[in-house]
Amino acid sequence: MVSQKRSARPGDSSQNRAASPSWETLGDFTTTPRVLVISGLALIIGAVCAFVALALLRLIGLFTNLFYYGRWSSQLLSPVGNHLGWFSVFVPVVGALIIGFMARYGSERIRGHGIPEAIEAILMNGSRVEPKVALLKPISSAISIGSGGPFGAEGPIIMTGGAFGSMIAQLFHLTAAERKTLLVAGAAGGMSATFASPVAAVLLAVELLLFEWKPRSLIPVALASAVAAVVRRYILGFGPLFPVPEHPLFIGPKALMACVLVGILAGALSALLTISIYAAEDFFQRLPIHWMWWPALGGLAIGLGGLVFPQALGVGYDTIGNLLQGNVTTKVILGVLLVKWFIWAVSLGSGTSGGVLAPLLMMGGALGGLEAMFLPNEGAGFWPLVSMGAILGGTMRSPFTSIIFAFELTHDANVFLPLLIGSVVAHAFTVLALKRSILTEKVARRGYHLSREYSIDPLELLFAREVMRTKIAALSAKSTLREVQHSLRSDHRQKQRLLPVVDAEGHLTGVVTRGDIREQIELGGESALEKRLSELVHSSVVAAYPDEPLRIVVHRMAEKGITRLPVIERDSRRLLGLLSLDDLLKARSRHLEEERHREQTIRFPFSGGGTSSRSDGTIATVQSDNSGSLLQKA
Repeated sequence: MVSQKRSARPGDSSQNRAASPSWETLGDFTTTPRVLVISGLALIIGAVCAFVALALLRLIGLFTNLFYYGRWSSQLLSPVGNHLGWFSVFVPVVGALIIGFMARYGSERIRGHGIPEAIEAILMNGSRVEPKVALLKPISSAISIGSGGPFGAEGPIIMTGGAFGSMIAQLFHLTAAERKTLLVAGAAGGMSATFASPVAAVLLAVELLLFEWKPRSLIPVALASAVAAVVRRYILGFGPLFPVPEHPLFIGPKALMACVLVGILAGALSALLTISIYAAEDFFQRLPIHWMWWPALGGLAIGLGGLVFPQALGVGYDTIGNLLQGNVTTKVILGVLLVKWFIWAVSLGSGTSGGVLAPLLMMGGALGGLEAMFLPNEGAGFWPLVSMGAILGGTMRSPFTSIIFAFELTHDANVFLPLLIGSVVAHAFTVLALKRSILTEKVARRGYHLSREYSIDPLELLFAREVMRTKIAALSAKSTLREVQHSLRSDHRQKQRLLPVVDAEGHLTGVVTRGDIREQIELGGESALEKRLSELVHSSVVAAYPDEPLRIVVHRMAEKGITRLPVIERDSRRLLGLLSLDDLLKARSRHLEEERHREQTIRFPFSGGGTSSRSDGTIATVQSDNSGSLLQKA
């Protein structure tokens, strides 16, 4: 047992009372003015990450020109149209070999598609990212994509922006939570600048990286994303990235039902994509060679796939644009669904560096192009757009991000309702079919677990008065140890180790433990039995108040290192009850009952019976026993 004696030393009751909020001071949020300081740093990070995004896009263009066209230029273009012939097969292999060496002798953190690595940095490393990762990650990703890798720039820029945010945060005296906010601010800023999608970047941060919905983190992240979007307009231009033809505002019941089918098919494809990625990773894990050489094998698959279907190489923004315009043939659609899928899964499973969003957009658009052949005609690019959003919602398990992302990429507000249906249905499919998403599976495989279900803590909703014990033993301050020893032996409540000491009016004067009493008697012998409790009591008491949420009580217990504390009135210090860890579990058990207990509260006519109710009991206070016993009972 952690005794009250141990915990009382750090502070006194007056400080404890002053720091405790009452129902009059409790608010909806716990954010402090500290958020202004973090927001100021986030503004700087957002601007920096816009230029980081520009540098990454320029690097991708530079390496694409060097690898496929032998010229020094940073213009972003597709590998399609190169004149290397069969030699193009070896270009991705060369790029992958470079990445393998960089990962082994530079930093292994550059492997993968970026977002799982950002999650790991947040959850397992206190939001600290090494500076060399901020340098090596964009270079390795640019080499990977520039040499034909079928990846997007968003994952690397999220990791790179997060690395820069973390580096800036590490220059100041900040908490791990504040570093996390700035890391995510950098990630959101990078995504916002890359895709001209500031709102989707914030939603992605909330749904996937922050693991909370609090103003203390949302405000700085949103500001960083907004600043990055503004700076982007001067250095990269305005959006949308993929303009589409105007679509009808209302598509009718038949087409809305078709959106459900699109969601189901997108969910199925999302599940298969996730399974294929980690099946490829399992395959490489079984190879009897060092992981440094795995990307080269993935590069060979890229080269062969690019020889069959060149549009599968690189970022593929041009192919995505053509899918949304309806300017593609069936051959292109099948090539994206088959070749792009294969080389993307194999190469990403080999541990090379690259993102997943652009490939998902391309494969979702190809699925929508296939669906457009038999679904109602709602305009060019309608079904590819809905399918893109549904694929993102199903694969990333972030449906709101996918809806807003699809809108910001196209600026087509008329498809909000179809996107909502398709994305949520795909999300439901993968949530029921798979335990983890493509972004969290890697984290789980490294021995960690994270939950993406956000809910209000039950300890925030219950007050101390609702779970405290009122039938407790309390000792009189005037009693001697001899009297207390006799009373304790005859008391049946032996489990209560913390014993409050009160005066004649029931006001708390201090606490003792059974161990304190035994220790005094053993050390002092017969002479100690005549001492009064007022001489032995620990007057510096860490207490709780009846109008405090249990969350505050739990934090106080953790901070002071105690497991039980008395509950007293805020002004008079009259003893009301006792709180222990066992009592705090009542809040959890009530939450479990709400989750699992089923009942019919309204019955059909003539069904018989009625509704049932359950009383939670009344709150009693500790009062003196009329018989004058030293043990005061409720």
